[in-house]
Amino acid sequence: MTKNRATDKNLQNVVKDFDKTPVNSHDAQQIQQQTNDRRHKDSLNHEG
Repeated sequence: MTKNRATDKNLQNVVKDFDKTPVNSHDAQQIQQQTNDRRHKDSLNHEG
């Protein structure tokens, strides 16, 4: 029997990013920087 797994956390973050609507250009830059920071952190965690 297979176990049901929780939704992929990365996928949840991507969906949250798409749900956000920036108010102005500064807000859009902040949202993009959060995405970049998350990707950088992820790449550091997966270096082998």
